[in-house]
Amino acid sequence: MEILTKLETYFLVFIIYSICGWIIEEIFCSIVEKKIVNRGFLLGPICPIYGIGGIGMTLALTRFEESPFVVFCMAIVLAAILEYLTSYVMEKLFNARWWDYSDKKLNLDGRICIETLIPFGVFGLIVIYAFNPLIFRNLSKIPELTKHITTAILFVLTLTDFIVSVFVISKVTKTADRISRETKKDDTNEITKQVKEELQKTLSGKRLVDAFPEFTTLKRKVKIAVKKTTRKGKVVIEKSKIKSKEAIEKSKQAVKKAEENIVDFDKKIKKRENKADNDKKNSKKMKKDNK
Repeated sequence: MEILTKLETYFLVFIIYSICGWIIEEIFCSIVEKKIVNRGFLLGPICPIYGIGGIGMTLALTRFEESPFVVFCMAIVLAAILEYLTSYVMEKLFNARWWDYSDKKLNLDGRICIETLIPFGVFGLIVIYAFNPLIFRNLSKIPELTKHITTAILFVLTLTDFIVSVFVISKVTKTADRISRETKKDDTNEITKQVKEELQKTLSGKRLVDAFPEFTTLKRKVKIAVKKTTRKGKVVIEKSKIKSKEAIEKSKQAVKKAEENIVDFDKKIKKRENKADNDKKNSKKMKKDNK
């Protein structure tokens, strides 16, 4: 029962931080875009990456709460790992890049950058020293039955939202593949443009495009072609290396044989010279004897 209570508490903490993250993203992105933007991977008003980050910081950083500097630095590290892995997994699952920091300084593969990670260090301080004490204190006051019912309802709603959202986002991959087959141009930007236009025809697709305006589809056939070319290149290089080794070995053998032939030729010449000298000596001796 105690384990169930802890799981319910952490799930509610996850939901609270997910909603807080959605509010932060909503305010910031709406100001940048100068219009109301429904941010987030899910259709509902939550950003799970903030919920996971909040739980991760709670579990990992509470032990360091005596040192705010350590909490700040560790929060940045945890946020960097979480954001990088989220970007990588979503790219592999849906064949699309949902955000890209390539144009920002000190970025890693365009997935994370120092400019967006510093605020997460501040977020870690707020989580450990302000939000967590308040959240856990108030959650402990909720009656168990109320907590059970609330957790169950929120879990079902979140799970349903996740399933529906995955179905909606999977259309990105299908649409990109279809347009990739239909278009004659091998142009990722053109395909991304067409995918966005196709998605905006539906309400859920439009929300997705508005939530991630910088997303870019990745052409699978291009990546596969690159991999095949790379493999072929490696095979060609290996074969070239083998042929080069064989040619070098043959050259060495030819040089060795040539050296042996030169030595034999020198021996023959010396033998002939010696014979000629002996013939001269014999001829002189015979002349002397005749006299």
